[in-house]
Amino acid sequence: MKILVIDVGTSGVRAAVVEPGRGVVHSRRQEVLPSSPEPGLVEFDATELAGAVLAVAHDAISDAGGVDAVGIANQRASTIVWDRETGRPVGPGLGWQDLRTVVACLTLAGQGIRMAPNAAATKIAHLLDLADPDRTRDLCAGTVDSWVAWTLSGGGVHVTDATNVALYGLRTEDQTDWHPAVLDALRIPVGVLPTVVDSIGAIGEASALPGAPPIAGILGDQQASLLGQGCVRPGQAKITFGTGGMLDLCLEERPAFATQGTGGTFPIVTRGQGGARRWGLEAVMLAAGTNVEWLRDDLGIIDSAAHSHEVAAACADTGGVAYVPALLGLGTPTWDYGARGALLGLTRGSGRPQIVRAVLEGIAQRAADLVEAAETDGGLAIATLRVDGGMSANPTFVQALADATGRPVEVSPEREATTVGGAFAAGLALGAWADDDDIAATWAPTEVVEPVGSFDRERWADTLTRAERWFPELSAISF
Repeated sequence: MKILVIDVGTSGVRAAVVEPGRGVVHSRRQEVLPSSPEPGLVEFDATELAGAVLAVAHDAISDAGGVDAVGIANQRASTIVWDRETGRPVGPGLGWQDLRTVVACLTLAGQGIRMAPNAAATKIAHLLDLADPDRTRDLCAGTVDSWVAWTLSGGGVHVTDATNVALYGLRTEDQTDWHPAVLDALRIPVGVLPTVVDSIGAIGEASALPGAPPIAGILGDQQASLLGQGCVRPGQAKITFGTGGMLDLCLEERPAFATQGTGGTFPIVTRGQGGARRWGLEAVMLAAGTNVEWLRDDLGIIDSAAHSHEVAAACADTGGVAYVPALLGLGTPTWDYGARGALLGLTRGSGRPQIVRAVLEGIAQRAADLVEAAETDGGLAIATLRVDGGMSANPTFVQALADATGRPVEVSPEREATTVGGAFAAGLALGAWADDDDIAATWAPTEVVEPVGSFDRERWADTLTRAERWFPELSAISF
């Protein structure tokens, strides 16, 4: 069986053909970069994204000589609103990191509705207010998975799955229905919203592709990565290090807390199948690889992300230099939007290697914060960590991660495990893999990195306080 996976990330679209037992056999990619017209704004061209989806999908299918099913994996909460008849977006796509609706979130908080600007809800309302203030037009609203499914089906289906809809901020606590009070507060007509479907199961034909294969699986990127790394049992966890860093932990049942635990994690649906929901929790680092991009693009002290390993390896330690990777604030556990990046402990002897190493170690220390928070809120010990994403290819960083967390780190053989998870979702629907045991049996890390040292976590906690509340008015925001 050949499964085409459309994997949409923050920087573009990957179309990969996955075969059971062989993994990714063909892959095509096209860049679709977001823009930031003003500080705090992150938007993208949804029409360009749709064109890229179709282009790479056709190329990958041509390479493979046809496919049997389609899976979708996507960045969550990024939002698009489009005209139902023409299929044209009515405004820019708003990226999940976009903060233009912060004021709206604060207004809702005053009404007793807690809503983070990362969620899709206020983004949908904002786009509707711009394009349809009277709410008289026939529009569709959804996240990237909805837009991709609409594009692949030629407008035949308007859906989202159980993992993506949980990030809308528009559902009841048990995720079984739309929340009428929240819809009313934001003036979002239920008719613009997608039908919620299982993550695993056929939902329509990809009629825009040769052979019209069934769309049989949809997963948000982090849940796709979790499944793609074989995490199917309670206590199994992974961290994906992309522009941000996301830890996801499998649980036996839904966490007891409604929105956020004492450790700053929040409940997630890891997948939906047969009408049932699997649960987990998620801890978030708002900026991970973004910090390495800052070294490369803004400071110019490394030539590439991979170069950060070579530069950092030129010194045995940071010489006391510490870095807090809070360029976009701090997520789990404190959720301090007013925190900012901090480079501390500099001396006349601090050079490029020490600074680069400090950045990599700071990201590793923040990852250890996520692990501790997940164990607190999940009530489970995380014995090993599975990792994917661009930074998983950096030996200096992965060793720092093992040392900071004090546990073995298993490196994914597929750096973009989201693609594999998207294939597992579609493949489970069609019988290419029978069950969780089959998925678990596929996991074979390319490397296991054991701790060889440790970090002073008490000193790190003190270091974090130097970066917190840099903009107190933003730190006071609570969602």
